[in-house]
Amino acid sequence: MSTSIHRTVIVGGVAAGMSAATRLRRLDEAMDIVVLERGDHVSFANCGLPYHVGGVIEDRDALLLQTPASLAARFNIDVRTGHEVVAVDRERRVVTVRDRTSGQTTEEAYDALVLATGAAPMRPPIPGVELTYALRDLADMDAILARLNDPQAPSTAIIIGGGFIGLELAENLTHRGLAVTVVELAEHVLPPLDLEMAALVQRRLVESGVRVVTGVAATAVDSDTVTLSNGDSLPADLVIMAAGVVPESALARAAGLDLSERGGIVVDDLQRTSDPSIYAVGDVAVKRDAHSGAGVLVPLAQTANRHGRLVADVITGRTTSAKPVLGSAIVGVFGLTVAATGWNEKRARAEGREIRVIHSHPADHAGYYPGAEVMQLKLVVDAETDLILGAQGVGGSGVDKRIDVIATAIRGGLTASDLADLELTYAPQFGSAKDPVNMLGMIADNMATGVTRTIQWHEIEAEVERGSVLLDVRTRGEYADGTIPTAVNIPVDELRDRFDEIPAGRIVVTCAAGVRGHTATRIIRQLGHDDVVNLDGGYKTFVPAVELRGCCDLLGTMREAASTSS
Repeated sequence: MSTSIHRTVIVGGVAAGMSAATRLRRLDEAMDIVVLERGDHVSFANCGLPYHVGGVIEDRDALLLQTPASLAARFNIDVRTGHEVVAVDRERRVVTVRDRTSGQTTEEAYDALVLATGAAPMRPPIPGVELTYALRDLADMDAILARLNDPQAPSTAIIIGGGFIGLELAENLTHRGLAVTVVELAEHVLPPLDLEMAALVQRRLVESGVRVVTGVAATAVDSDTVTLSNGDSLPADLVIMAAGVVPESALARAAGLDLSERGGIVVDDLQRTSDPSIYAVGDVAVKRDAHSGAGVLVPLAQTANRHGRLVADVITGRTTSAKPVLGSAIVGVFGLTVAATGWNEKRARAEGREIRVIHSHPADHAGYYPGAEVMQLKLVVDAETDLILGAQGVGGSGVDKRIDVIATAIRGGLTASDLADLELTYAPQFGSAKDPVNMLGMIADNMATGVTRTIQWHEIEAEVERGSVLLDVRTRGEYADGTIPTAVNIPVDELRDRFDEIPAGRIVVTCAAGVRGHTATRIIRQLGHDDVVNLDGGYKTFVPAVELRGCCDLLGTMREAASTSS
């Protein structure tokens, strides 16, 4: 393919930068392609770094996917590590490059310039922050391993930040025998999840020996302690900062390119910056949210690689454009698979959307086939259009498959009800005849057509305060093992015979996971009591959520309201 671009310079040689470089070569054999990387390595697997720290990935070289020599041999790309771009002259179309070994500076001309500078770990301005470690590249990993292998090896570690990287590190350091504490500023770990979903993850962390402290910030670090905003001091021989990342956009700022409020480089659908000869891709670039169209920062490897490939198409004249992003992500936490795509409930409500929310607790495959594992799925749906806004999943096997299917459905414009009719593969060891995704669609259709009405776990307290009757339709044994305070018990199989025991007024039905509750609400409504709703997700959704939020406050309030009304 012929192109007027004869020389492309790429700043940054990891995911987005190297995807752009290799795609450019596959599209244009004659182009002069230069990759300038200030670090010592290119094209390394940064998502594997926590697992080498923990010894799961034993061979460090397995993380090195390519080298400058291999890229030169196969792709004829001029890749220079240890070379930092320190300035961009947009008028002359040259960049100033400093050799970090010799200190010498040179200039490199470009027809097209691609900024793939990535993002840097966020380091809050607190006393002692220079004593903390981070994990963003191989040098960071090597520094952590050197500390772990020191004769005075640490026995305690604090991870500041309970996001994806923070939890991966918590697990791997625990495997190495350290006593680990995770400190998270938000109400719960994994802020992209809603509280009741994150509660399952937080419970697994605690069960695995990790201490979790939420709702506080680290305010100071010294050689063996971390001080928190609540005044507590925690022992810490090793402190790792995993509180998020910020775009590495200083070069773009100095060059006068447009930046977002959060420092990301603003680009159009072709990844062009405010200078049409300069492109930005990867973690440094602003993306478009799939639902609102607003600019968002999504520091994910899959998106970076995809946009790196796309910018090469644009530079070589192919017709294409960047699609809006959902932020689909996944993490493993002590045997749990945790995945999400699109908006969570909190975000949807903050945007002012009228929504429907669905929880389910299916097994990953047919229950009669050995080894079935239960997962918890959550679907967030636009109540006006029935379009899917987002989904979350926590469980064992099969969570990734279901969230990937839903992410694909969102991209394809399917409605929540359409999920019921997806033709998905089935054999008992892989799924169910009604796959968990199909079941979400069936529930969505019932809600959209008014067959069933539900409320959420966080609405129970208000229901009790207004005088609603909680009806637990599980068996007597299940009810005796624990129920929502104030709930009365009539098993679903006895409802028709005991219908006269149901009082007038609003009824909130609860069961274990919502399935029997749905059946019960249909019976009650058809027998003439219309003011009845089902607790979405049932007792299994309610309990972890209120435990995490503070069950004493919530359940105590409910008991007080019940005693007052009686």
